[in-house]
Amino acid sequence: MAEAILVFNAGSSSIKFALYEIDASGSLSPHLHGLIEGIGAAPHLLVRNRLGQVAHEQFWPVGAALTHEDLLTPLLELIEAEGGEDRIRAVSHRIVHGGARHFRPVRIDPELLAELDALTPLAPLHQPHNLAPVRAIAALRPGLAQIACFDTAFHRSMPLRAERFPLPRALFDQGIRRYGFHGISYEYVSRRLYDLDREAARGRVIAAHLGNGASLCAMEEGRSVDTTMGFTALDGLMMGTRSGSIDPGVVIDLIRRFHHTPDSVEDLLYRHSGLLGVSEISADMRTLLASSDPRAAEAIALFVYRAAREMGGLIAVLGGVDAIVFTGGVGEHAAPVRAAIMGYFEWLGVRLDTAANAASQTLISAPESRVKVFVIPTDEERMLAEHALECLAGPVGS
Repeated sequence: MAEAILVFNAGSSSIKFALYEIDASGSLSPHLHGLIEGIGAAPHLLVRNRLGQVAHEQFWPVGAALTHEDLLTPLLELIEAEGGEDRIRAVSHRIVHGGARHFRPVRIDPELLAELDALTPLAPLHQPHNLAPVRAIAALRPGLAQIACFDTAFHRSMPLRAERFPLPRALFDQGIRRYGFHGISYEYVSRRLYDLDREAARGRVIAAHLGNGASLCAMEEGRSVDTTMGFTALDGLMMGTRSGSIDPGVVIDLIRRFHHTPDSVEDLLYRHSGLLGVSEISADMRTLLASSDPRAAEAIALFVYRAAREMGGLIAVLGGVDAIVFTGGVGEHAAPVRAAIMGYFEWLGVRLDTAANAASQTLISAPESRVKVFVIPTDEERMLAEHALECLAGPVGS
C-alpha cells in the first residue's frame, strides 16, 4: 500500500480534509477527500473516494456539543481504516498566521505550537481552529510528523513599502506590519496559471480570492508584491461577515460614543458586518443573488465596488495588468459578480466573453480583450500536500 499525506484545512465550523497517495515517482494522487461541517451546531461528515463517490456519511444530533478535537478522533480512525495507520507519512495543516518569521512550511514541535498560539489575536476567527487538529493528532498519534503551511508565507516576497504602515518605526519592529493572507490559495493559482498560460503567469497578474473571506493579490512573475489583507484577515475587501477596510476613526467612535469594548468591536467587525451587515439577510452571495430584496442588491453593489476600487489600486502598483484570475467560492461560481467587477475596467480594454463567463469556463475574456481573465478553482488541499512532501524532503527549518 502506497504511503500517503493527510491534509487538514480547519475553519471555525468546519474541517476540510484530504488523503493523497504518493506514487513510485513521488507524485500525489487524491485518494479520499471530505468535510465535517456544522461543528458547534449539527455536525455532518461526508467522505468521498477518488471517483467522487460517497464513501461514508455521518450525522450528529443538533446541538451536539462536539469540538474539533472530539470529531477528529472518529475521522482519523475512518481515514486510517482505508489503508492502515502506518501508511500516513505526515499530516499537513493550513495555518492562517505564521507571523514575520516563517517563509516556508515547517515541521511542528512544541516550541512552534506555542509561537503560533501567540499569534491568535491576529487571526481570532482562524488560528485557534487551525491549531485544534494539530493538538488532537499530537495526542492521538504522537509519533506522526506534522507540517505547518502558512497563509502568510506567500506574501513574504512583498517589498518593504507594501509591508509597512505609516506608524512609528518601533511598532514595525514589534510586529505591527502587513502580512497578507490566502497565500496558499494564491500560490496554487499562480502555479496553475503557469500551466495554462506561461506568458500570462510571468507577467502582471491580479488574483481575486472571493469567498466568505475575500482578498486580492498583485503578482509579478508568480510572486506576491502586494495584497489587500494586512495585519489581520479583517483588512481590505468587504467580505461575508467582515467589514474589510474602514476608517480607524470608526473604531474610536464605536468605543467612545457607543461604549463598545475591544471584544465587542471585534465581534461586530468580524461577524456582523460585510454582506450580512449591509443586507441584513445573509452572508452567502448565492442567497443575495437570488433575492429580490433591495438590501441584497445594495450589498452586492458595495461588494463589487470595493473589489473594483482595490483592484484599481493594485493595477497601479503593478504599472498595468496582463491577466486577472478569479478564484474562491464567489470568484469561481458567481458569474454576475465577476461581470460587474470587470465592468469597472472596460476603460482598460477588459472584455468578457458573456457565454464563457456564464459557464464559468477557464478563460472568460473575449478574444479582443487587452487583458486575459481566467477562472481557476483553488485547491488549497493539494498545495498543502505538495508542501508537506517538499518539507519532508528538505532540512527542517522555517
